[in-house]
Amino acid sequence: MISRTRVVTALATALALAGCAKSGELVVDQGVGVTSVLSACPAVGIPDYTGDITQFRNPGDTSLANLDLTATLTNLRSTCNETGERVYTEATFTVQARRADTRGARTVTLPYFVTVLRGGSSVVSKRVGSVTLSFADGQERASGNGRAGAYVTKADATLPEDIKTQITKRRRPGDPEAALDPLTLPEVRAAITRTRFEILVGFQLTEDQLKYNATR
Repeated sequence: MISRTRVVTALATALALAGCAKSGELVVDQGVGVTSVLSACPAVGIPDYTGDITQFRNPGDTSLANLDLTATLTNLRSTCNETGERVYTEATFTVQARRADTRGARTVTLPYFVTVLRGGSSVVSKRVGSVTLSFADGQERASGNGRAGAYVTKADATLPEDIKTQITKRRRPGDPEAALDPLTLPEVRAAITRTRFEILVGFQLTEDQLKYNATR
């Protein structure tokens, strides 16, 4: 499923602005006036089309009259501890659901996945959890909270010293390398890609549910 949803909604906020940089952290110019801090902490986001789930009473009928329940994964937040050899990131989120038929009490369990992605395409790990929602009799809406955690080896998420040196090397005016952006070098770009990790959280959808989200 990840290969079909590689565009991560929260990827644009993955890197902090330079004003948040701490001593000892590597600051990289993006060339468009944006300065980012390369941290060992992975970006956390929801892949496209996996932040919502729609269930119907009868399979194959996606009409409004057949609607059973809709839910949204929201308020995704994360904390990261990168002080040790293994970087631990914990994400919390809320699932808000709405049912069409409010008669009677009802309990619904919705599955979600947590995937660690490296370099934008390589799946390091994946696990599936669930959030349980309880509707009281006559209640249309319900919500529940979920939590997900993952480890990343700090050495894998840190740029090699030789690459850091290439990026931060002082270049004097007139030096042939002065006009060269080190981030355009293939070996530098490849090294940065290898050290970029993401933690993706979304509903564990069936093929039909994913198709419905992508085409509605």
